[in-house]
Amino acid sequence: MRAALVGLALTFAPLTVSAQTAPATDRPAVLVADQVFITRDKVLVAQGNVEAFRGETRLRATAIRYDQATGALSIEGPIVLSEGENTTILADAASLDAGLQSGLLRGARMILEQQLQLAAVQINQVEGRYSQLYKAAVTSCKVCEDGEAPLWQIRAKRVVHDQLAQQLYFDEAQFRIKNVPIFYLPRLRLPDPTLDRATGFLAPSIRSTSQLGVGLKLPYFIKLGDHRDLTLTPYLSAETRTLEFRYRQAFVSGRIDFDGAITRDDEEPGETRGYLFGNGTFNLRRDYKLYFDIETTSDRSYLNDYGYSDKDRLTNELTVSRARRDDYTRASLLNYRSLRDDDVNAELPTLVLDGEHQRRYFPTRLGGELRLSLEAHTHRRGSDVSAGGLGRDVSRLNGEATWLRRLTFSNGLVSDLHAGANFGLFNIAQDAGFEPRHGDLVPEVAVALRYPMQRRETGGAVQQIEPLVQFGWTGGDRLDIPNEESTLVEYDEGNLLSLSRFPRPDRRERGAVAAFGVNWARIDPNGLDASFSFGQVIRADADDDFSFSSGLQGTYSDFLLAGQLRSDNGLALIGRGLVDDDFEVAKAELRGVWNFKRGQIASSYVWLQEDAAEDRDENVSEITFDGSFSINSQWQASADWRFDLADERAATAGLGLSYNNECVQVDLSVSRSYSSSTSVEPSTDFGFNIGLRGFAANTGTERYVRSCGK
Repeated sequence: MRAALVGLALTFAPLTVSAQTAPATDRPAVLVADQVFITRDKVLVAQGNVEAFRGETRLRATAIRYDQATGALSIEGPIVLSEGENTTILADAASLDAGLQSGLLRGARMILEQQLQLAAVQINQVEGRYSQLYKAAVTSCKVCEDGEAPLWQIRAKRVVHDQLAQQLYFDEAQFRIKNVPIFYLPRLRLPDPTLDRATGFLAPSIRSTSQLGVGLKLPYFIKLGDHRDLTLTPYLSAETRTLEFRYRQAFVSGRIDFDGAITRDDEEPGETRGYLFGNGTFNLRRDYKLYFDIETTSDRSYLNDYGYSDKDRLTNELTVSRARRDDYTRASLLNYRSLRDDDVNAELPTLVLDGEHQRRYFPTRLGGELRLSLEAHTHRRGSDVSAGGLGRDVSRLNGEATWLRRLTFSNGLVSDLHAGANFGLFNIAQDAGFEPRHGDLVPEVAVALRYPMQRRETGGAVQQIEPLVQFGWTGGDRLDIPNEESTLVEYDEGNLLSLSRFPRPDRRERGAVAAFGVNWARIDPNGLDASFSFGQVIRADADDDFSFSSGLQGTYSDFLLAGQLRSDNGLALIGRGLVDDDFEVAKAELRGVWNFKRGQIASSYVWLQEDAAEDRDENVSEITFDGSFSINSQWQASADWRFDLADERAATAGLGLSYNNECVQVDLSVSRSYSSSTSVEPSTDFGFNIGLRGFAANTGTERYVRSCGK
């Protein structure tokens, strides 16, 4: 029968203090054992499955001897000493004070956050805060009893663990790989695994490119407070001297994040190059949100040369918005800058002001839904040239009122009613080819009919088919204004029943129009799911503002085809295309993904026919491939490839290989860019990163823990 002694020999607070209200360090200890007795010398002895508790400290041992006169504990192992959830100490024997806070542990091993192991001849516990380990070996790798050295370890004459500061201090540290010394440091400080953020060096990386040569990146993280930090990363090679930086700060109502770099290199001798990207979000009063985005660079090729971004247009944005159940408001200020060789920024609409407000109501007498919207927009060019639209500036104000209602009849027929009106006011400046002011008021009506049907097969699969048709009319004639915003039109199953497929309100479809189509789907809970959509648009009069590749030219549009296949073994195919009555394809895309147990393979194909109206002088025919594969539990490989079939050349290619286990992560990568731009040269980029686990907070990333003998 087990015996228990509570607050008797090991009392550290007055017995009148409640254990629920006393601080952890003032609470009495609890001792539980199979056998407890007191010797003639007034020594308390506990034997057999001994456990002692005090606050968050828990001790398990074979036997404990407590000398009431000196207040010392003599403990026989094996010993397990746990301090909360973060620290566990294993030892052969120990001598501790009555509070289990200070003393000596012999033949001890400390485990931090179930990641980092610190083995030592002895450990001195000081005031419950410091642990001093002598002749210590530190590693996060699996340690086997066969005597084989771990994959890596740090040997030190002394290691001090400061639990309050969450730091590890090494004296005469030696880093070893498989017991082979690699380098020596007289002093070394590293964070313990319980610390989320601490000032110090991060894992270095090696980058080699055909333009910049072999270079080393050594990031240094600076903790500026609990809610902000700065990372400085010197990047040095034979061709460049670069300082990268990243600043982050969290506020009560938002956050900001800035990335950038400053460079002096041999690519642009005597010039200072660099970039700055930043963004942030803030919650304002009355449910408003503020968002900003900053993107700037010194020259067209800098981002690509250093691998920071593949963007060819930069956007600076300031937006205030609010989204509620029945209304939406947004106001945006945007500035664009093109990095393309053939673009002249002064002749592009680089400054844009854009705002909108939408609200919906549910009238009880009419039924259905009433939507009201108002949109204001202006864009300006930097050029003062009025000829040819090189300096054209445009402003507009558009509003719309729409009533929508759905009726479902007893025979299953579904009818969608649409009625409304919209207006547009336009002002055109610095273009002698157009009158400066324009305006119109346009009514529109439409009715759409659907007849969904369903059939259940004997095997449990369900087939659904839905024929649909829409008849619509939009009044008025198109204003004589330039097409500034609706140059690229997408025609797909999502807007088959729209009254206008132009992306912006500076263009609207006019006249009588009809659309018809059918949706079919087969859902099999035990096999292959499939869906298919077909549609076409017919209008009374052709619309000349639709380009050939939009599929909407003429009175009869191209046939819209779209489909999906998904299987329970991870295979998925998604495709859509536009085909005319001569079976000529204007646009097509196909995407396939196969997810299997050890990885993923994905590929896509895109076809766009040449179309001068969309600034496309050549056909676009491109295939891409990307995939990842787990070779085993530790090795993973990845690859990506993009090939331009029209130009018969590769555009980009990349390979990656990573090794990942319980104590180390190694990443190798190589990528090749075959750019044809005059400002961006083709380049090859090699990357190498290595990280040691155990000296940072656990990220939660799944990793393989090796077994002994493997």
